[in-house]
Amino acid sequence: MSAHQAPSDRNAAFAGLIFGVIALAIVVVVVSKLTAKKFEGHEEVTSTASAMR
Repeated sequence: MSAHQAPSDRNAAFAGLIFGVIALAIVVVVVSKLTAKKFEGHEEVTSTASAMR
């Protein structure tokens, strides 16, 4: 019996991995920029006695 080799999905897997990493990086950058923009006008929080324990 001769076995047929199944076509490899390696190229599609690597493309999906690269696309996923790029998409995740974009989401992280956007969320961090939006968070920084939201809090840029706030003053720095001073530590209280309960926080120093």
